[in-house]
Amino acid sequence: MFGDPEIHKMEQNNDGNLSQVRHVVLVLSGKGGVGKSTITTELALSLRHAGKKVGILDIDLCGPSIPRMLNVGRPDVHQCDSGWVPVYTDATKSLALMSIGFLLDDPDEAVVWRGPKKTALIGQFVTDVAWGELDVLLIDTPPGTSDEHLAVLENLKKVHKVDGAVLVTTPQAVSTGDVRREITFCKKTAVRILGIVENMSGFVCPHCTECSNIFSRGGGEELAKLTGSVFLGAVPLDPLLSTSIEEGKDFIQSFPDSATFSAISKISQTLLDTLNIT
Repeated sequence: MFGDPEIHKMEQNNDGNLSQVRHVVLVLSGKGGVGKSTITTELALSLRHAGKKVGILDIDLCGPSIPRMLNVGRPDVHQCDSGWVPVYTDATKSLALMSIGFLLDDPDEAVVWRGPKKTALIGQFVTDVAWGELDVLLIDTPPGTSDEHLAVLENLKKVHKVDGAVLVTTPQAVSTGDVRREITFCKKTAVRILGIVENMSGFVCPHCTECSNIFSRGGGEELAKLTGSVFLGAVPLDPLLSTSIEEGKDFIQSFPDSATFSAISKISQTLLDTLNIT
């Protein structure tokens, strides 16, 4: 749709595109498969239901899943005088999204790019998206600590303060070990750690709502204690949440009485308190 991002550089300076964004938060994980994009999506929905204007910048260039999670399909991305107009997920325009998933002609197309091309697109995403007024911009990142993470930080720090990062892990030691490296990355790049979320913390039975610890429990909370980080909370494996994500439905709106809803709401409220958003 837009071709090579290295060719389609916009001539004007769009540093002002983030001028009305109050807070920027990275969502990081040390490894794949921990549900980072799910947590990003549910945090955004929870913040929206709390009356906040939220944006999601999806820089997981090789695995853009958030458009499907929010059921926005593949709409055309338009340009205005200030840059690219994000895709809004609701009529009130309280949740905006930008993702490479909107720019691919074929949803099954593989993004086979070297680092410089990824860096160029991320630079455009940071400066050329006309977000307008937002309370929080959540940036969903790929696993690891490589090109994409450095590119988004380097570009962001030129135009906006980065408030910090939310780290997502599962309870197992293999996952928390990878998040330790993510913590080291944050310290080396001077990114404040806003807290750790333990995802897939137990399994909620769809019949009796009892929570069983399939993958163990408490690894994220223990890691937070060991590293002096805030433990934001634990989100269980919940079939209702999984179904909502698969079908692009708003779990927060559909299941307000579930324990998973309470966990996500508590995490989002703690994040609001940490950022001093009223």
